[in-house]
Amino acid sequence: MPRQSKASPLLSLPGAVAAESPDEGVAAHYGELFREQRALADGSGFVDLSHRGVVTVSGADRLSWLHLLLTQHVSELPPGQATEALVLSANGHIEHALYLVDDGATTWVHVEPGTQEALIGYLESMKFFYQVEVADRTGEFAVVHLPAGSIVPTPEGVVARETSYGRDLFLPRERLEAFAREHGPAAGVLAYEALRVEAHRPRVGLETDHRTIPHELGWIGTAVHLNKGCYRGQETVARVQNLGKPPRRLVFLHLDGSEVGLPGHGAPVRLAADGPEGRQLGFVTTSARHHELGPVALALVKRNVPVDAPLLVGEGTAASQETVVEP
Repeated sequence: MPRQSKASPLLSLPGAVAAESPDEGVAAHYGELFREQRALADGSGFVDLSHRGVVTVSGADRLSWLHLLLTQHVSELPPGQATEALVLSANGHIEHALYLVDDGATTWVHVEPGTQEALIGYLESMKFFYQVEVADRTGEFAVVHLPAGSIVPTPEGVVARETSYGRDLFLPRERLEAFAREHGPAAGVLAYEALRVEAHRPRVGLETDHRTIPHELGWIGTAVHLNKGCYRGQETVARVQNLGKPPRRLVFLHLDGSEVGLPGHGAPVRLAADGPEGRQLGFVTTSARHHELGPVALALVKRNVPVDAPLLVGEGTAASQETVVEP
């Protein structure tokens, strides 16, 4: 099992309720889930993601070397430009998702909680004669997320990764509590996850299993560059891209709001016409309560499931689907 980071000091804030796997170590919420969601949607507040792994790559060859290993085109990545990339297995299955930015001297990466050691192990095995240094900086730096539209300035000397959905700060851990006092209110990871589900953004370990390929999750284009040199797993990417037939596809689900509980990760998805005893055609990857949409989820289903078919989730929760990845 991946080793989790130690608990965030922000768990001592009023109302903080600790998150469960895979987000142990930070707050699920601070007592007002929907208020926290609305604040993030309006561009205020921040999210403590200090449980995520932080890795840096330095050295003159860092970008050209990473270009050989990752699915993304990074050999000429300009300083300050954020991007995403994947590490694939030899068979093209997703192993890691890297959220990175280069500051002109160092490439900064954050990854899923507790996975940084495995990633570093792979990177170290591929160094050969390249002038690169790979380091685990999780103990020194905390990831803090500012939502899109936030007017909070990036603190001086802090590396920021800015995207269409917000800014990720690589904040020195000793500055985390002071940042929270100055730029609160804090929002928990449940609010962050609800907005991630709404935006259809996949997450390794939730939207993926041992055989997930990038096409199934819509990561082509955002994390996979189709016109670059070889990397591990590229053969699978090219074959599926040319044939156009990934075995599964990501869907967004609107769930029946009359149900008390949310379906958990792995809950089966079936055609409503087949009833709760019908053949399983997929599984829920992430579910959430959204402040406007109500209960929603992402799910991975077989490619040939009709895009307009009513579905049943878990023990019989009705669900309608929106297409994320075209069949």
